Amino acid sequence: MGNAEEMHGWTVKMSTPSVLAVVTVFSMIPGGVLSDMRGAQGLETQQLAQGSTHLHRRLRRGWIWKQLFVPEEDPTPRVIGQLKSDSDRGEFSIKYVLSGEGAGDAFEIDEYSGEIRTLKKLDREEKAFYILQAQAINRRSNEPEEPQSEFIIKVQDINDNVPQFQNEPYVSSIPEMCPTGTTVAQVTATDADDPMFGNNAKLIYSILQGEPYFSVEPKTGIVVTSWPNMDREAREQYLVVVQVKDMLGLSGGYSSSTTVTVSLTDVNDNGPTFQHHLYTFAVPEDAQVGTTVGRIMAEDGDVGINAKMTYSLEDDLEESSTFIIETDPTTQEGVVLLAKPLDYESKRRFVMAAEAVNDHVDTRFLNLDEFSDRTTLKIVVEDVDEPPVFLSPAYEWKVPENAAVGSEVGSVSARDTDTVNNPIRYSIDKRSDATKAFKIDPNNGTITVAKALDRETSNWHNVTVEAKETSQNHLSSSVVVFIKVLDINDNVPRLARDYQPYICEGTQAGELIQLLSAVDPDDPVEGHHFYFSMVPEKHINPNFTIRDNQDNTAGIVARRSTFTRKDRTQYVLPVVVADSGSPALSSTSTLTITVCSCQPAGHCPTGGVEALALSMGLSLQTLLGILICLVTLTVLSVLMLMVRRHRRKQQEGLEVEVRELELPETVSQKVLYYGEAGGGGRGGGGGGGRRDLDLCHPVVPLRPHPRRRERRLRREDVRASIRMSLRESHLIGPEDEVFKQFILDRLAEADQDPYVPPFDCLRTYAYEGSGSPTGSLSSLDSSASEVGPEQPVCNPRPCLVRLTPWYGGGEEDTVF
Repeated sequence: MGNAEEMHGWTVKMSTPSVLAVVTVFSMIPGGVLSDMRGAQGLETQQLAQGSTHLHRRLRRGWIWKQLFVPEEDPTPRVIGQLKSDSDRGEFSIKYVLSGEGAGDAFEIDEYSGEIRTLKKLDREEKAFYILQAQAINRRSNEPEEPQSEFIIKVQDINDNVPQFQNEPYVSSIPEMCPTGTTVAQVTATDADDPMFGNNAKLIYSILQGEPYFSVEPKTGIVVTSWPNMDREAREQYLVVVQVKDMLGLSGGYSSSTTVTVSLTDVNDNGPTFQHHLYTFAVPEDAQVGTTVGRIMAEDGDVGINAKMTYSLEDDLEESSTFIIETDPTTQEGVVLLAKPLDYESKRRFVMAAEAVNDHVDTRFLNLDEFSDRTTLKIVVEDVDEPPVFLSPAYEWKVPENAAVGSEVGSVSARDTDTVNNPIRYSIDKRSDATKAFKIDPNNGTITVAKALDRETSNWHNVTVEAKETSQNHLSSSVVVFIKVLDINDNVPRLARDYQPYICEGTQAGELIQLLSAVDPDDPVEGHHFYFSMVPEKHINPNFTIRDNQDNTAGIVARRSTFTRKDRTQYVLPVVVADSGSPALSSTSTLTITVCSCQPAGHCPTGGVEALALSMGLSLQTLLGILICLVTLTVLSVLMLMVRRHRRKQQEGLEVEVRELELPETVSQKVLYYGEAGGGGRGGGGGGGRRDLDLCHPVVPLRPHPRRRERRLRREDVRASIRMSLRESHLIGPEDEVFKQFILDRLAEADQDPYVPPFDCLRTYAYEGSGSPTGSLSSLDSSASEVGPEQPVCNPRPCLVRLTPWYGGGEEDTVF
């Protein structure tokens, strides 16, 4: 409000309803302000006493004010107070101005009279007070008459809010059988009204529903139990309705309610109890071990861990192990199980006691013996027609492989365990004895040998024997019989493989030539032991000897050092192998030892090939030559087949030209036509072409010959031989003796054949040599350019005509 020396007087007038507010205003005037007023008066008196020439006279303020009051929720606009300056003489020269919170919206001031009015209904819960500023301004000078003053308008509370519960919903649990006064929950409510003004926000709690089991403390809202030993098994849940009122529960106040859900948790205050004193079950005698015989149940009013129990059977000296009982963890039932096979003929009824005991015991509520209960079990065994039972689950016998047919191997036995004791018949399952090596007596189960046995073929026989009752049901069972065939020495020993030993020419006496081993299909218990020796003869073998190593192996050792291929290429050595059986068996094998030329390391390079050649009296070079010739002939045959196919395609392309020169079938295709006129002699026959064909005429008559076809086939063979020799000539050379002889043979053959006319052929003159002084006799090297234009058309010498179908039309004619 400023210091008292700087303020002019303000007067606040209140309406009649605001008397209480005015009193409050006076009571709230701070002492400091009053002190300032007294200090100001003292100062003024002192100045007068001193006779000061400059005296400041202050106007006395009506009163000092700081706050006004207005009731909330009042919809009627009304004057809540009036502001008036001491300088206001009623001439309306002062203008009052209001500013601050709610000015012009919630409050207004009359600028002439200074009355403060409300403009709307106010809500204390929305805004409890407003801070405003007031100022008095001179209308003439427009200067403030008073410094700006700040004041507060407080909204007075009324009971217009209903108390509300917090943190709903309320859920709580307490153990059953808990003592009285046990805290259940605490409910809390709030009221938006002013707790400092009257009883508007003063709350009080009470129980509407839940008595006499529960109660609530009026001021704190704490809900407690008020009934002793509440039993969960009787009632598990309660709904407690709590009411709260403001105005301390006086009339005219507001109230609300909430619900507290109270659950009782379980304690172990109940023991297991069987509903029946006797439980009876029936089980067939053929029931498998582990079969469920029945279920028993001891009821327990508790739940969860307090209801868990363990079942047990009475500890009986005889029958306790036949059945066992287990607890089902889900249903808490006792499951009776079969622990041993039953036999109706031995025992038909079992009686035993069963007991159920709680796992968790709480002696606060019950005695120890009240947490268990007992009952009686009666189990009846039902008779079942059962199949025969063998006295042994399996049989194992041994029989020698030389056992005679009809020899007894062993006997099986089965019986009917039922009281009727039906007769039994035995048989062998055919699928287990496909060879029918055994048979069984159907009455007494004796198994005998039905056919000769061979351990080397099958050393074990697994036979299934079936026993069947002769009753109407024909029940049966089976058992496996294992028969082991024992070994006897019935196989002769033999060498382990087909040995092909060889000895090098430089072998010295005493050297090992071949290491031998033997095999025997027999399997003696003490293992094999073989003996190696030579065939007894009158004279000792001077070439080789056999050395037994006493470890089932033997070595062939040379007795001399003079082995050569020139003297002898092969030696025969009989070897005797004997076993250690009883009786001992032996066999004789004859080995062929070959003499060969070995490498420095002692290895025979050609092995059996060289030995074969030596045995045939042929040298190695001759044998290799024969092999090379065979390979060459094979390659030439393939090449000739390819050339023939190529020529056949060329002949098809020249079919028209060939038709003009075709000869009868009875005439050889190698015959040449000679004419008196034509184009030259041998020198021009190679390149005449169709012009030579037109100018030359045949002058040699062609005579058919009855042996032409046969000779034609023979000459085909000759031609093949020529081709092969021709190819070899290119590799070796024409000066070789082979080709000189070939030329002489061909000339002699031509001279001795009266049916072959002279012809110009590369096959004949290819071997005349390049050094002949007469030059080549062939017309293939002649050129058509040698015949000049000045020569006559026809040559007095007969011209040479080449048969196109025979030679073809290109350079390929020279290829064989």
